[in-house]
Amino acid sequence: MIRASLTAVVARCAATTYVGAQELVLSSPIDCSLGDDCYIQQYVDHTDGEGVSDFRCSSLSYDGHKGTDFALRTLEQMRAGVDVIASAKGTVMGTRNSVDDVLYTAANAANVKGKECGNGLVLRHDDGWETQYCHMKKGSVQVKTGEIVEAGSVLGQIGLSGRTQFPHVHLSVRKDGKVVDPFDPDGSVTCGEPDEDTLWSEPLPYRAGAVLYAAFADNIPAFEDVKSGRAAAKSLPVDAPAIVVFGFGFGAKKGDQMRLILEGPTGIMLDKTVLIKKNKAQLFRAIGRKLPKDGWPVGTYFGSVSLLRDGKVISTEKTKIAVE
Repeated sequence: MIRASLTAVVARCAATTYVGAQELVLSSPIDCSLGDDCYIQQYVDHTDGEGVSDFRCSSLSYDGHKGTDFALRTLEQMRAGVDVIASAKGTVMGTRNSVDDVLYTAANAANVKGKECGNGLVLRHDDGWETQYCHMKKGSVQVKTGEIVEAGSVLGQIGLSGRTQFPHVHLSVRKDGKVVDPFDPDGSVTCGEPDEDTLWSEPLPYRAGAVLYAAFADNIPAFEDVKSGRAAAKSLPVDAPAIVVFGFGFGAKKGDQMRLILEGPTGIMLDKTVLIKKNKAQLFRAIGRKLPKDGWPVGTYFGSVSLLRDGKVISTEKTKIAVE
């Protein structure tokens, strides 16, 4: 019955019409510091047909996306445990808690068919409002159907269940079964002038793309290791096969650039700017040097990774590592 209730609510999410919004006040659904250890990857898509546009007329969405994705930087954070919290007081209308936390691929698509939300729940609020929380960690959902929860109550934890390729909680907001963008409740997008009348109790930062973290490694890492957090070395030996600095980011647009700088004890070793040739929801770039004959000089090495848009830096992350 619980699973059936959630499935029924998910099915109602098909409507994408925006409606006027009043009364509901929301807080962030994730227990982290937005802009530091977590971020918003994607917003509600405001286009009716082909193409993509978030509430700022930018590309942080995908075709038909009906919610806001609050994401973690790495899978290591997910494994350590980050709470999903109720954005507003409400009654639990249905839950699901048994879907495995697995990266979604074409090979396992059949396993999540009809359960694309993964583990999660729906809260019903006053006056026809609902919020839905998706992609939570298997076994973490700790509320039950019919239970009344207060705003800020722990619902479970961030996961990787359902149709997703990165750890996050997808928050959908609906009024009388129709999608509402909490950043633009009336749906009247004005490019360059975002609506100040949002559903959020406090303003949430908008990042049009950013470098999430920079780190060192002894080779060019696999993308899956970058996303998981495993690729980052804590120190390197003097005979490391290479010294590589890499940056992991999100929201890159065609024409953006990523600048990577590698500096050693004796000065700048590499300074390279890479053109981004198409929009990227997530990406990483890396530069490095192979081991010289005499080994690496002992000391501290520094890395800097910046994302540039229209020639201006919009985000920079720096890192350092000891070679000993």
